[in-house]
Amino acid sequence: MTVLLWLSALSLLSWLWLTFCQGFFWRTDQRLPPRRPPARWPEVVIVVPARDEAEVLPVSLPSLLTQHYPGRARVILVDDHSSDGTGALAERLGTAAALPLTVTTPPPLPPDWTGKLWALRHGVELAGQTEYLLLTDADIAHRPDSLAELVAAAESNGLDLVSQMARLRVVTGWERLIVPAFVYFFAQLYPFRWSNRPGSRTAAAAGGCSVVRREALERAGGVAAIRGAVIDDVSLARAVKTSGGRIWLGLAEQVDSVRPYPRLAQLWRMVSRSAYAQLRHSPLLLVGTVLGLSVVYLVPPVATVVGLAAGWPAVAATGASAWALMAGTFLPMLRYYRQPAWAALLLPFTAFLYLLMTVDSAVQHWRGRGASWKGRTY
Repeated sequence: MTVLLWLSALSLLSWLWLTFCQGFFWRTDQRLPPRRPPARWPEVVIVVPARDEAEVLPVSLPSLLTQHYPGRARVILVDDHSSDGTGALAERLGTAAALPLTVTTPPPLPPDWTGKLWALRHGVELAGQTEYLLLTDADIAHRPDSLAELVAAAESNGLDLVSQMARLRVVTGWERLIVPAFVYFFAQLYPFRWSNRPGSRTAAAAGGCSVVRREALERAGGVAAIRGAVIDDVSLARAVKTSGGRIWLGLAEQVDSVRPYPRLAQLWRMVSRSAYAQLRHSPLLLVGTVLGLSVVYLVPPVATVVGLAAGWPAVAATGASAWALMAGTFLPMLRYYRQPAWAALLLPFTAFLYLLMTVDSAVQHWRGRGASWKGRTY
């Protein structure tokens, strides 16, 4: 009883800290800041790295080619040596587009670059002396005014990087269980308020949708400065912020991911491919993460059930209090994803899955498979 009581008390203290002292990460009110139309709309080039994206391109690419943008804009799709006809499909989709489309292929991938960043570098070079770049993934669909709203937010607030976390798909049971928690955990690691604060050391972005000033990107060293990064969005935000740029990150209202993850195995790969990289490939950090996740997320329900079953009211009360705080902080994210409130009680189980994904990520790294994605291993 004593050990479980101490663990549940530690978990409760952790949740009190997370709830009130971790940048209010659980709130979902970080949306595009107040903005007004600029006196002159700057030129924007949209760069889309794409590798084997023929399945989602018919939905995502037309949404970019039909943007209602008052200034000059064009789209560059970088076909990263796809094997499914991505480039040819993009050419066909661009024949009757409102915005000009260029489809290009980068040179062979150098050994010290990740594929996505090599493709981005190629697209950025072709963009030339544009004022802004919209870096967006091939599985991201934008509402018609998305580009204009992003640029207006940057211009109105003097921001060098404006990024939105796309609303991910939640259709299947596994998507409903895993996806809202994915964004919740990301915000817990990188509280949006802290990232958006100029003097804070926290820096984060969402790689699926980021508008960046070309001058700020060049000042940060360009794409080459993060060429080997697996978690490229956070690395980009850190590079821009540490070089003196102002960044902003929030949840999207006009940007949606159209990539389906109907099975657990697909969601598992999405998380595990970069989880160990997030821990800087450190066994010590891995052990600390496993212990931390266990105490913070798994102890509360265990203490609640065991305490009630064994007649230990103090254990049950502290465990239930921690579980209640956990569920309460998860509710805003569930509302954002239009999921039922009772799903908040399942967060410990989802956290256990993430714990296993993190361990699996480390195992794959130790086996020499590293961050594997789209046929490449880093």
